[in-house]
Amino acid sequence: MIGALIKPVYRLYEWSLEGDVKKHRIPKHIAIIMDGNRRLAERLGLKPWEGHRMGADKVEDVLEWCIDVGIETITVYAFSTENFSRPKEELEKLFDIFEEYFGKIARDKRIHKNRVKVKAIGKIERFPDRVREAIKHAEEVTKDYDVLQFNLAMAYGGRAEVLDALKKIAGDVKSGKIELEAITESTISENLYTNGLPDPDLIIRTSGEERISGFLLWQSAYSELYFCESYWPGFRKIDFLRAIRTFQERKRRFGK
Repeated sequence: MIGALIKPVYRLYEWSLEGDVKKHRIPKHIAIIMDGNRRLAERLGLKPWEGHRMGADKVEDVLEWCIDVGIETITVYAFSTENFSRPKEELEKLFDIFEEYFGKIARDKRIHKNRVKVKAIGKIERFPDRVREAIKHAEEVTKDYDVLQFNLAMAYGGRAEVLDALKKIAGDVKSGKIELEAITESTISENLYTNGLPDPDLIIRTSGEERISGFLLWQSAYSELYFCESYWPGFRKIDFLRAIRTFQERKRRFGK
């Protein structure tokens, strides 16, 4: 009886919160550290990769929420460079999920209807051929879309990204393409994996952990941070809307 009453109340609150959020400034770029897949799987007595699969399903929900409120760019932290040290069986299951997920994205009518452009950022060359081919296909069939930019940070590390950018710039200086004195913050930004994209306005991390774990280190200098207790597969639209409302309530000073 109580459960039957809670669901309509929850929906009403969600509807009211979404309406309120849409009246105010919407962040252009949201980044998410999707944490808690393995811990939820452990709590439920499941294998780690079953938690990862639930997490992949949750990404589909969040994409729809972003479209609903008018987000222009979303970047999710899907797999770090450190994650390659996980047990071999778990890695193989993760690679299966990545291959299936990008294949599903390429076929998803919602992706094409809503003109979602898909891009993987990071050291993609470290993945098996089957994963890289699935990524390449999803990127190719969505390359001309322009409503929502969907980035998946994979084999990604923030320090490695900055280091790669510095190496590119150093190479350009050595070859005479750029003068040392001409290097600016924009020069570094233009050589990051996210070149051409706005820095994230809001970074959300699930599972209760309060750190960014090397995610978008350069780009997050002035991002608002929001930490949510829910494990990623249990992240609700209400949690998503509350994060945006918190962003709207803060005054961004950009150091001024």
